[in-house]
Formats: sequence, structure tokens, C-alpha cells
Amino acid sequence: MKDYIRSVFDVVAESPFLPLEAHAKKGVLAVEKLSEALEAYFEGDTKLLEERTAEIDTLEHEADIIKQKIRAGIPASVRLPVDKKDLLSFLKQQDSIADYAQTSAYWLTLRPAKNLPEGIEKGFLELMAASLTTVQMYDKVVDKLYKLLATSFSKEEIKETLTLIPEVEKLEHDVDVLETALLKKIFDNEALIGGAGACHLIGLVARIGSIADKSANSADRLRTMILKR
Repeated sequence: MKDYIRSVFDVVAESPFLPLEAHAKKGVLAVEKLSEALEAYFEGDTKLLEERTAEIDTLEHEADIIKQKIRAGIPASVRLPVDKKDLLSFLKQQDSIADYAQTSAYWLTLRPAKNLPEGIEKGFLELMAASLTTVQMYDKVVDKLYKLLATSFSKEEIKETLTLIPEVEKLEHDVDVLETALLKKIFDNEALIGGAGACHLIGLVARIGSIADKSANSADRLRTMILKR
């Protein structure tokens, strides 16, 4: 493990680790903006919703630029300390966090929230809050690991940081539970919401829930990438 740590430290200036951290931050910021966009949506604040959607779009685009630079730089990394395929698999999952924040925001703009049955708005806000908490926990894992990559650290420190990953997975499970409850509430009120309205809300549930799913997948890929060394 110590040899591996030295290897990481030796190549950190050339490796994709620092850009990966910057890429992760773009996704977290996009989800935070989405949380604000959802509140604006239910408050009927179209102007704020459009502003947040534009900001999320910019963050997703910035994340894509970083992603492309990472991909382009991998062949030049002579001493890349992790498997290239593992790294690309991890990057794909992490990139999906910003992607789903963007698609969720766009989905909000397709149809206004009007005359929703009691409990549905609350259910969405709870789902969004839980998804954001999952992303923020993932961000905590990433932040700790990349700080370690920039210093000399022990096997024990790595193990301690990796214990946070099951917390991300637990939070993602909590999101799944909220998703199921909210979907049931939507189906129970389909007659009041209408077919098109229900379809829109179901699509929104799936997109917001996928943010937590991709956070957990990213954490799992990150763990795999490190432990395989």
C-alpha cells in the first residue's frame, strides 16, 4: 500500500486526480442549484427556476469540459497508478451526477406545478433533500480521498476514509424508499393529476432519484479503483 501511495504522490501533477476532484465539485454544485430550482418550481417562481436551470446547464457544461480533458490526458499518464478502465468507469458514473441534475431541471420547466394533491409537494422536497444529502456525503468522501492523495498517508487512513462509502450507499437506499412512497402517492392520485401530469411527476421522481443512485455508483467505483491496487 505504501508503494502505491508513493506512486500516486509521484504522478499527482500529471494524473487525473486533481481534475477529478474539480469535476466532482461541479456535480455537487449542480445538485445544490437543483434543490433551489425545485423550491422555485413549487412556489411558481418561473424567473428563479429559469435562472437556476441556466446555472445548472453551465455547471454541467463545465463538468463535461473537465471530463474531456481527463480522458484526453490519460494516455499521457505514463505512471497512472490505477487501471485505466476502472478510472473511465468511475468518471462516467461521477459525470452522471451533473447530467441528472441538468435533466431534472429541464424536466421542471416542461410543465407547471398546479393543483397538486396534498403531500406530493412535500414528498418531492423530501426526495430532493435526501438526494442532496447523498451527494454531499459523496463529496465528503471525494474531498477526503483527494486530500490524502496530495499528502503522505497510511493504509489505515485509506481504510478510515473508505468506511464513509457505505454511508453513501445507505443514504441512496433511503432515497429509494422515498421514491417508492412518492410514486405510490402519485399513482393513488392519478385521477386528480391526470395522465400527462402523472407521467411528468413520475419522470421527475426518476430523475431526482437517479442523482443519489449515481452518487452511490461513483462511490463504489472509487472504492474498487483504490482497493484493486
